[in-house]
Formats: sequence, structure tokens, C-alpha cells
Amino acid sequence: MSPVSMLLIGFAMSTDAFAAAIGKGAAMRRPRFVDALRAGLIFGVIEAVTPVIGWLLGRAASSYVEAFDHWIAFVLLGALGVHMIINGVKPEGDDADEDPDKHHGFWHLAMTGFATSIDAMAVGVGLAFLNVHIGVMAAVIGLCTLVMVTTGIMLGRALGQLVGKRAEIVGGVILILVGSTILYEHLSAAGG
Repeated sequence: MSPVSMLLIGFAMSTDAFAAAIGKGAAMRRPRFVDALRAGLIFGVIEAVTPVIGWLLGRAASSYVEAFDHWIAFVLLGALGVHMIINGVKPEGDDADEDPDKHHGFWHLAMTGFATSIDAMAVGVGLAFLNVHIGVMAAVIGLCTLVMVTTGIMLGRALGQLVGKRAEIVGGVILILVGSTILYEHLSAAGG
């Protein structure tokens, strides 16, 4: 596989994480570059590991992963999106005792990163049948995701400053749309 093809796959695998990062950045209260880079690292590592897992699964049972990856991504992203929307419509006083950064902590970011990386696992399954070094491909996917998520958080920050606290609603809608798009693409590809 050529380096250009690998780079294109890397960026293609990071587009849904980029969309989710825009939503996360919009929901965060004044994220700094360090916050964006931290989210980018979390997403990038997860996005790099999942194709390796998929590659290993592809060696064992590719039909099982491909059969359900879109449903898992849809449910995880949809649930996270609904949660963000609920938090966005809460009156200001309802979450006064709550840490505003709780929803942007490690585990929440890791769950979102995992949900957006399920398609990378399916790609890893496909790569198991090609002549490609999975370690190099995983590194390319991870680095592309790091760049895209860091950029997405910072772009989302600008959006968040424009629309205030209700930006979390926008972020939730984006996560639901990303999950729905993943589901639609897989179902329409299966039907066509």
C-alpha cells in the first residue's frame, strides 16, 4: 500500500472523531490548546489501537465484527449525544454542584473516542487480508486522529463562545448525527 493511500485512510478514519471533537469543543468551557491536545491524544491512541484489534479479529472472525460495528457505534454515540443534549437543556442552577469539566474527563473522552473508532476496527479487519504493515497503518491513523481532534476541539471552542452553554446541545446533536451517519452508510452499503 502506498504512503498516500495510507494517509488517505488515516484521514478518512479520523473524520467522525473530528466531527465529535467539534461537538466536544463547543460543549467545553473555554478549552485551552492543552485540553485539545489531551483529547487528541486520547482519541488518537484509541483510534490507533482499534484497527490493530480489528486486524487481529480479522484473522479470526471478520464477519462478526463487520456485522455489528455500525450498531455499536450508533448506540454509543447516540447515548452520549442524548446525554449531552439533556445537560445542555438543564437550567443553569441544576448543575451548580457539578464539575463542569466532568463530561470532558478521561473516561468520557475515551468512551467517545471508542465510539468513533469502531469503524477503524472494521478497517483493521479488512487490512488483515491485505499486504500492509498494521503497525505503520495504526500509527498513521492515530496521528491523523490526533491532528483532526485537536483541530476540532479548537474549532468547537470558537463555536462554543458564540452560542454559550447551550453549545452542549449542538455537540450532542453532532454525536447523534455522526452515529446515524455511520449506521446509514453501513446499512445502505449492505443493501446496495
